[in-house]
Amino acid sequence: MDRQTTVASRVTYTGIGLHSGRDVTIALNPAPAGSGIVFTRTDLAGTPRVAAKAINVTNTMRATTLEAGEAKVFTVEHLLAAFAAMGIDNCLVEISSVEPPVADGSSLLFLKLFETAGTQVLSELRRPPIIIKQAITVRYPEKFITILPYDGFRITFTSINPHPLLGVQFGDYEITPEVFARELAPARTIGFMHEVEALKAQGLALGGSLDNVVVYDDENCLTPLRFSDELVRHKILDVIGDLALVGRIIGHVIAVKSSHALNTALAKEIVKASM
Repeated sequence: MDRQTTVASRVTYTGIGLHSGRDVTIALNPAPAGSGIVFTRTDLAGTPRVAAKAINVTNTMRATTLEAGEAKVFTVEHLLAAFAAMGIDNCLVEISSVEPPVADGSSLLFLKLFETAGTQVLSELRRPPIIIKQAITVRYPEKFITILPYDGFRITFTSINPHPLLGVQFGDYEITPEVFARELAPARTIGFMHEVEALKAQGLALGGSLDNVVVYDDENCLTPLRFSDELVRHKILDVIGDLALVGRIIGHVIAVKSSHALNTALAKEIVKASM
């Protein structure tokens, strides 16, 4: 029988937020069946909460933002990707700032926290996954994301970037815990030197550095790569995290130049189609 899961014990980590630049402590706590993934802002009066659901997405500029009342969190996609790919259904995420710690810019930190906390199998059965029965597509100029019927969860992504060291990158993965941990979780956020000042003027990338972002200048990569196609692998990681806002999905995602805006728009369309 396929039963729900949560983390087996509380585990904490302190770091810095990628965009906010603020110090933050995150704590993953066991949660009861049916609660899903919920963020609670421990730094705010009343510790307000926001659930990791597509309906709560309010902004997708450079990261995915969730908001409900006074509770607001952003850059949640790396953590949500880890929860979804590793099959953890329920967790109360305490967070002392607006953004989880970026760590090294990948999902590896969260896999290590899961390993430390352990996983507890609950007595309640999992909800059935959303089975995609017909194509659902979101199109923007020169980019799109679609999901098709498929027996499993697969993501095919084409990244197109004008940088001479990037160009066209293609990734195609059947998403399993093993594949995620080995091929996708280590892939880090990508950034470009020419964007830094504009991003900081918007209050973004304030915590970014060569320690947590793969940085490119006009001609070179300033950070040693973990994969030659690290960009597209991280894009796929982002898709997993954004679609985790829907719950478990059975379908094949195909994307070209997709972003958080398209990913979360597709998540909302999947929710509509399943109602």
